[in-house]
Amino acid sequence: MKLLVITLLTIFTLPAFCFQNSDSLAYQLQRNKINGMLDSRVAKFGQFTESLNQKTGIFGFKTKKDMQKSMDILKQIIETDNAILKETKTLLDFKTYQQEKVVSESKESEGRNIGYMRTINKLQTQNDTLNKDIQEFKHGKRFYQLVSFALALAIIGLALFVFRKISAKSRL
Repeated sequence: MKLLVITLLTIFTLPAFCFQNSDSLAYQLQRNKINGMLDSRVAKFGQFTESLNQKTGIFGFKTKKDMQKSMDILKQIIETDNAILKETKTLLDFKTYQQEKVVSESKESEGRNIGYMRTINKLQTQNDTLNKDIQEFKHGKRFYQLVSFALALAIIGLALFVFRKISAKSRL
């Protein structure tokens, strides 16, 4: 019996240490219900121990009634143990559901994060490509500006040359 109580208490306290922040209201209510049942069991066990020590028969012997009372209390303890085990299973199922939900949300969040990372990488690649295109455009623009400037100088120079030739012929 003591081993069962120790095992149950261990089962109840372990999740409290592992998942202290994730307790929901329903989980906390379930834990309180089980703790109340455990307190009730401890009280019944005290009654059982007391009934074992009672001897109301002649010459200090136990009577059938004393033994029946002890057996009734023991039966109540067993019923309480069964109810505790049932509620503990419910509690553990609820905790398993919470853990699965956390894992599911974690995977979903991880999937979104990976999607964001891919989008960011794609946009960075596009940005790098556009920056490279801008640099090439600026370089090409500068080249065409120099060629245009040189061509303009050549045309002006040719026009001055032709103008001087024409004005030199007209002076003659």
